[in-house]
Amino acid sequence: MNDTIVQAAALIPALIFAIVFHEVAHGLMARHFGDPTAERQGRLSLNPFRHVDPIGTVILPGILALAHMPVFGWAKPVPVDARQLRNPRRDMMLVGAAGPGSNLIMAGIAAVVLGLAVGQAGELQDPHTALGFFQLNLLNFISINVFLALFNLLPIPPFDGSHIVEGLLPERMAQGYAKFRAVGMLIPIFLIIVLPQLIPGFSVTQYLIAPVEWVIGWYARLAALVAGV
Repeated sequence: MNDTIVQAAALIPALIFAIVFHEVAHGLMARHFGDPTAERQGRLSLNPFRHVDPIGTVILPGILALAHMPVFGWAKPVPVDARQLRNPRRDMMLVGAAGPGSNLIMAGIAAVVLGLAVGQAGELQDPHTALGFFQLNLLNFISINVFLALFNLLPIPPFDGSHIVEGLLPERMAQGYAKFRAVGMLIPIFLIIVLPQLIPGFSVTQYLIAPVEWVIGWYARLAALVAGV
């Protein structure tokens, strides 16, 4: 099988599941704190088609990939009505943290399974074999989940990190900060796509490389511990 096909087959399903579970986690946490909006709209589903945003999930990433620019996109946000939450400021922080938190938990589970798979075989296998392909899926799943978690924790509206910052700020400052949410994805698009074109060498995501690698390193240690190597 062509290496590109193998890599794509081991990457795309992992990416889709990580994104979908991230969104579902937001909805489950919101329901826990009193807001059933996501459940009523059928968004507490692992069916990826319920979470696809035609522009953010398909069109924009495709255009960026063809243009050899940083690929960036988003799923359809799970609806949350803060007015129905028992303690809106506190609960919105926890709802926001649920997505990245779920990614880190899934990365941990994948690291344990990877450790078991490596321990059984004694080492990482050729990805063209069934076991090696399974191990490659797990490696990609860990990396994707860690990146999604840290990327979404950036304090940029409307990312999850902005909900956490908003809840920590004094109420008056939080109201001013929340106004940036009205422009939707324009701020991230400007920072991640437009600004690097205006300032060569600038990249918001480059600041995530070291933290992402550091966190992945801890999951690698967990996998090695489970594998007994």
